[in-house]
Amino acid sequence: MSKKQNYSYIGIAFIILVFGIIFIPKIVDRIKNNDITRSDRMTQEQDNNFSNQSSLSFLEINGKRKKVPAFSFVNHKGDTITQNDYLGKVYVVEFFFTTCPTICPKMNRNLVHIQNAFTSYNDFGIASFSINPTHDTPEVLSNYAKQYGITNPNWHLMTGNKEAVYELANKGFNIFAGENPEVAGGFEHSGNFALIDKNGYIRSRMDNFGNPKIFYSGVTSIEDQVDDDGQKEEITMLKEDIKKLLNE
Repeated sequence: MSKKQNYSYIGIAFIILVFGIIFIPKIVDRIKNNDITRSDRMTQEQDNNFSNQSSLSFLEINGKRKKVPAFSFVNHKGDTITQNDYLGKVYVVEFFFTTCPTICPKMNRNLVHIQNAFTSYNDFGIASFSINPTHDTPEVLSNYAKQYGITNPNWHLMTGNKEAVYELANKGFNIFAGENPEVAGGFEHSGNFALIDKNGYIRSRMDNFGNPKIFYSGVTSIEDQVDDDGQKEEITMLKEDIKKLLNE
């Protein structure tokens, strides 16, 4: 081997040594601080086929951003709550009833999980509207709140005029709710959650085709991952998007 070749190998070894001294400690620090992001990875996998973009889209109807309509109901503490009580807060909306034998218990266990993930945020809340207000009095809702461990002061379980509740569900949020004596419990409704920003607008992430997701499935838990119908859990996705809106 010639001296020239020796010098070349020595030069290469020196460059590798310098690289290790300078960059490897930085990489280790980033791993320790959980600062390795998706952009650092070779593959860009999408969770549940939705883009994990930094900003969330607005739901638009005829080119106009969809805002939560005015409402006024009584909560489980006997206080009158309107849409103005949620201004300045990020919140999740659901429609349910306390005697629901099917999806409501699953939905509210998921919401309690979300509640417990954001206990340090005073600007996070939940709005639960009963679709059986005849039975679900403030006293009944109060007992339900205790049963499920609802402690967030910005989580209001609300009751009031039945027609107003259905109007809010079906037209205000486009979340189906109605009476049906032929189904278990006598009522049927969507198991979806809506996500609202601090200014009262409905928000969501977009799918890979550029369309807003609009709603988040509230039935499947993180633990179950997939329900009996093949629906993947979206609570993880919802938590991520709540955090994004809280940071806006």
